[in-house]
Amino acid sequence: MSDETFERKVTTPAEREARKAFRQVEAAKAMTDHEKAQKTFNDNRERLKAERLARSVRIDLEGDRNQREDEDDNEGFDGPP
Repeated sequence: MSDETFERKVTTPAEREARKAFRQVEAAKAMTDHEKAQKTFNDNRERLKAERLARSVRIDLEGDRNQREDEDDNEGFDGPP
């Protein structure tokens, strides 16, 4: 075994206050970064949701239009003679 001992560094009250203030600033920065990330994520999710909805509506409208065109093309057609 080693006879080495480690002494604990004693911090002064000023160092403790400085460390406490630094931790508070870092915590606030981390929360701000998290909030920015959440806002970006939510904005992107809403944009994608709107795009999906618009695409769905467009597909439905195209499907309705194609169905009406097919009905119009078959109007007056009784089948094979």
